[in-house]
Amino acid sequence: MIDDFLYGTAGHTGPPAEVEAAVRAAAAAEIMPRHRKLAAHEIIEKSGPHDLVTAADRLAEEHLTAALTKLLPGSVVVGEESVHADPAVYDALGGDAPVWIVDPVDGTRQFVRGEAGFCTLVALAHHGEVHASWTYAPVRGEMAIAVRGRGATLNGAPIRSGAPAPGAVLKVAMSHPDYTTEAQKRALLGLRTESIAARPCGSAGLEYLAVARGSLDAVAFNWEYAWDHAAGLLLVTEAGGAQSTLSGAPFRIAGGNDLPFTAARDEATAQRVLAALRTGG
Repeated sequence: MIDDFLYGTAGHTGPPAEVEAAVRAAAAAEIMPRHRKLAAHEIIEKSGPHDLVTAADRLAEEHLTAALTKLLPGSVVVGEESVHADPAVYDALGGDAPVWIVDPVDGTRQFVRGEAGFCTLVALAHHGEVHASWTYAPVRGEMAIAVRGRGATLNGAPIRSGAPAPGAVLKVAMSHPDYTTEAQKRALLGLRTESIAARPCGSAGLEYLAVARGSLDAVAFNWEYAWDHAAGLLLVTEAGGAQSTLSGAPFRIAGGNDLPFTAARDEATAQRVLAALRTGG
């Protein structure tokens, strides 16, 4: 079912192009008209001042839900805002239906501040495996697409993550230690070494894109919401990168991972980051 949907028929642009069009349309209709123009009543705190939702998040997710389920009948959507309204929606990741995993505005704090560092993330998964992903940064004019086994592109051109120069100090974006358990905080502190230049992450989706294009060496995250990671993990992997949880097992989108985890430009870099995390823990 997924293969038939993704690869379409010879001579046809295929569903990946149709999904791209849907993502661009949602951003054009619901996100960009509100960029730098949000009214106070359009910004709401969820769990606290660092966990925000805006009218753009809600309306873009509604737009994408209608468009994506129409493209693939029988599919369901697990979106950040729908799960906030009903946590049971998340269980669809373990079900039999194809699942669209949606983060309508990844980097909401940046969006609220009127900055460019946000994106829309969409991934298509089935039985726990991510088959395709779309990362769209509308202000930057960047659309990254990955299809399992078929590579990754940025604005239509293939991208490869490459590898850091031998012995180079690794550039790593990581979860902010203030938003972790004590054990995870200790693990992340292992990144504070002379061989690693670590900084707090911005939009997770854009950090993954930076790894996939080789401008960032790795990420290290301690939270596992699928909408933040599904699209980016496939993008990095299809660009030639590697990913692993602290235990050495691959990241599972349905949860239950040994955290923190990393995604990196290559396997050797992933192992360097994991070794640092284990030292810290």
